[in-house]
Amino acid sequence: MENCFSTFQRNISISRFFLTIVIAIPWVLDGQLQAQEIRRSYPTTAEFESTSDEISGLQLSELMQGGPELWTSPKGMTSTLQVMLLLTVLSLAPAILMMTTSFVRIIVVLSLLRQALGTQQLPPNQVIASLSLFLTFLLMTPVWNEVYHEAILPYTDSSAPISLEKAWDAGVRPVRRFMAQQIESGGNSEDVRLFYHYLPATSTEPQTYDDVPLQALLPAFVLSELKTAFLIGFQIYLPFLILDIVVASVTISMGMLMLPPLMISLPFKLMLFVLVDGWHLIVGMLLESFAPFS
Repeated sequence: MENCFSTFQRNISISRFFLTIVIAIPWVLDGQLQAQEIRRSYPTTAEFESTSDEISGLQLSELMQGGPELWTSPKGMTSTLQVMLLLTVLSLAPAILMMTTSFVRIIVVLSLLRQALGTQQLPPNQVIASLSLFLTFLLMTPVWNEVYHEAILPYTDSSAPISLEKAWDAGVRPVRRFMAQQIESGGNSEDVRLFYHYLPATSTEPQTYDDVPLQALLPAFVLSELKTAFLIGFQIYLPFLILDIVVASVTISMGMLMLPPLMISLPFKLMLFVLVDGWHLIVGMLLESFAPFS
């Protein structure tokens, strides 16, 4: 239990670390310019007192009348865009982080399994998403442990902390290696070349996956995961499809044209799935489909 709790704490720390990195990037890039603008625009003590006296004499209606002009001014637009960018990053960061894990392959395969069984909304979306998250935590624990020890601990070390840029490079390295291993094990290295071809022209071609920019490696990894998930889904679909064909042929030969074949085949599908211990086979096949992280 202590190991599980410590692993859960590390996963939370890693998520906070990546969120901090993503949020801090625009502020770091624009930090010096913003600091210079603040120093130039910051009022002196006398100016501040005079401005406070002027504002205190204004009525609320007068302030509201000048609101739209202030909001659409260059300074107002800059603040508005910064807030919008921050909210956009906060809303998209969890989804972007999940795209770098095994979550994509697992949830696609489980969704295809539900369609193959023909059980409509059973298991519910919440159950499929929860099972996908648990399997993702299991598979990504070695990667996140390395991120925690190589990036988060040195960055939060008060005695000798590393810079944000070095922490980012150290934290991305294990995730990049995980994605490269899955792409290579699936034989989908051509996807990397596809996206790299549309990047701005560079002087040298990448020799290893470490030389591939993230803007090309990330979509290549997602595309590779979708291909692998569809291949696994086809293997799952095939026995249920054969069962549907057999049931439909029997019902038609017996003249029961008004009886939906799905109504008859569904109990047989469930019985077959339970007898062969389908959940154990599916989850085991999913776990074995991922290349071991090293």
